[in-house]
Amino acid sequence: MSGYLRSALLLGTRGRHLSSSFAASQHVLPDVACRALLFSSPARSFSSRGGRSDGSSGQEGENRLHPPRHEMDFQMSRLQINAVLRANEQSVRVPEFDGRGGPSPVLRFESNQLPANTPLEDRRSSASSLQTRSMLFGVFDGHGGHACAQAVSERLPYYISVAMMAESVLEDLEAAMETSRPVPPILQWYKHHNDYNYRESAALYVDHLRVFWQELLASEEHGDGMRPADALSYAFQRLDTDLSLEAQVPLANDLMRNTALQAAFAGCTACVAHVGPEGVHVANAGDCRAVLGVQETDGSWSALPLTKDHNAANVAEMERVWRQHPASERQTVVVDDRLLGVLMPLRAFGDVRFKWSRELQQSVLENGDSDLEALNIYQYAPPNYLTPPYLEVTPEVTHHRLRPQDRFLILASDGLWDEMSNDEAVRLVAEHLTGVHLQAPVSARQLNLGQMHQLLLRRRARATPALDLNAATHLIRHALGTNEYGEMDQERLATMLALPSDLARMYRDDITVTVIYFNPNFNKNNNKEH
Repeated sequence: MSGYLRSALLLGTRGRHLSSSFAASQHVLPDVACRALLFSSPARSFSSRGGRSDGSSGQEGENRLHPPRHEMDFQMSRLQINAVLRANEQSVRVPEFDGRGGPSPVLRFESNQLPANTPLEDRRSSASSLQTRSMLFGVFDGHGGHACAQAVSERLPYYISVAMMAESVLEDLEAAMETSRPVPPILQWYKHHNDYNYRESAALYVDHLRVFWQELLASEEHGDGMRPADALSYAFQRLDTDLSLEAQVPLANDLMRNTALQAAFAGCTACVAHVGPEGVHVANAGDCRAVLGVQETDGSWSALPLTKDHNAANVAEMERVWRQHPASERQTVVVDDRLLGVLMPLRAFGDVRFKWSRELQQSVLENGDSDLEALNIYQYAPPNYLTPPYLEVTPEVTHHRLRPQDRFLILASDGLWDEMSNDEAVRLVAEHLTGVHLQAPVSARQLNLGQMHQLLLRRRARATPALDLNAATHLIRHALGTNEYGEMDQERLATMLALPSDLARMYRDDITVTVIYFNPNFNKNNNKEH
């Protein structure tokens, strides 16, 4: 491997990943990292896809930080690359008919995850809601650990499904619990064998889900159940409230209490798609994304985003945050594109450090018997913490009625979107789906004849069939292996995958991708009815 590429990978990192050198997650920047940033601004000039922006290779820094005797071996065979990329991939074909006489809106889905953190902080969910004739897909990007993303990925689909259930169905659930009869199934899960469950907290989760449906039954307005948009929004907020309360009250055992504390003090962003007879509803809180792949009548493809990132780049989101606090805090609420100078997403589950009062935080942490240091929980108040809460989980919900030209939906954590645009992702999935190669545009910089010749040769090689049967794997492969010409670079891919766990997070994030393919028969029937 060239010294240029090695130095770029060992030293080069995007500005938004800078905190990973100091923190356990890109989203959270502890106080020590805030101070370290003051002395580390030159690192902002590096990119994960090349050398320094000032044109130098960074070789001098490499020699200073990494003496030659510690040089690492980045070589990986094609077989090794494929084994790493495909370890968590999942492909599921859905029955064409939904069991009630109508076509299912989903034909199949493909999913995959690639860790950068150890352990992986992303989570994913996919399930059929058996009582509401719909499917739920979720991507959850954890920060400050995996505990919050784990709890939310297990519990949120239940809360959404229960909120949509008719009163009569909830009465059947309650009667079964009262008489200790088998409870009618709520979800049919589609799990990968590597997916994990918090079995030690299952009883607590069921108890609180039951309290939720009991409150819905007590409401005189529940009737036939909530519509999907209302159910998504209410479920997000209700689950976040339960996470907060569970960390404040005595629980059955230490293990359960420790899990509750970790879930509340960690955090996660969430993007959930509900696909049913009414089309697609997407609820988003944070910076995961849902992007629709649309094929026009002339065969061309376009990307239709169904979410907006909730971060400092979103002007409307910044205005929302500013409105919730006094004008005197306008300069301190968001600092360096982070909430209170610490947190990148402006909406998230958990993260009670940005929601509870100082007094409540102190009371919970000091009066419990948990070993907080072992749980990686510390008493720490963000700077300028004057008028909490600063963070909320209320999702932004969008609805899209499916049309015949809507072919697939990509749900992914920001680890993918850090590396490619919406249009690039749709183009790659479209190529994978159709087998037709769509040329990516060349960068605007001038190419000489030799460079153009090499580019054409690479394009000819790239027109060969995709290496992966799974479209999510195909996206991850290209996210990490694509070079500045938009072409697959096997050497770069091998290097990115061979990075040891203590370095990988400095150059890439956890990546989770789910690609949902729509049933064209459903789309045609749906279009005729409307």
